[in-house]
Amino acid sequence: MKPMTRLDLPLTEGLVRALKLGDEVLISGVVFTARDAVHKYLFEGGKLPPGVSLRDGVIYHCGPVVLKDERGGWKVVAAGPTTSTRHEPYQAKIIREHGLRAIIGKGGMGESTIAACREFGCVYLHAVGGAAQVLAECVKRVRGVFFLEQFGSPEAMWELEVENFPAVVTIDAHGGSLHAEVLARSRAALANLLSNV
Repeated sequence: MKPMTRLDLPLTEGLVRALKLGDEVLISGVVFTARDAVHKYLFEGGKLPPGVSLRDGVIYHCGPVVLKDERGGWKVVAAGPTTSTRHEPYQAKIIREHGLRAIIGKGGMGESTIAACREFGCVYLHAVGGAAQVLAECVKRVRGVFFLEQFGSPEAMWELEVENFPAVVTIDAHGGSLHAEVLARSRAALANLLSNV
């Protein structure tokens, strides 16, 4: 069995391009959550807050459940991935303009994102859906939150320090997509079944 690959952030293009479909990874470092509101804002030319950069970094399609702790800070109690395809209209431009190296989400993405991953050296990492509390245990610290008043808690951009966050490479930096492969095999199997009815 192939060992899991450690990804310590920030990432390099060389490391990202060396990843293959099906590689299991453990991510450590700073990731930023971004859902519909942040994607639309950045796509339309909105600026990141001062001191925030996504270059060589990771966006996590996630609306975490975050509570105030006893010291007045933040604690993430659930951090599961949200469905990625709804960010498809925005993702390629954000990869290009902000220099992303990885996206974490669930369900895969479409052709424009696949093409951007290939052109600019980015991968899509599939996180386990339905394991929000388990994944929250990988969040060691909330380093900051942005756009909280503007977009509300689930849609805000949370800056999370994670350790050994597990995911699988399902879109690589060479145009490969496990999602597309599974869909093609499923359609072929269905066609075979229907032809024998």
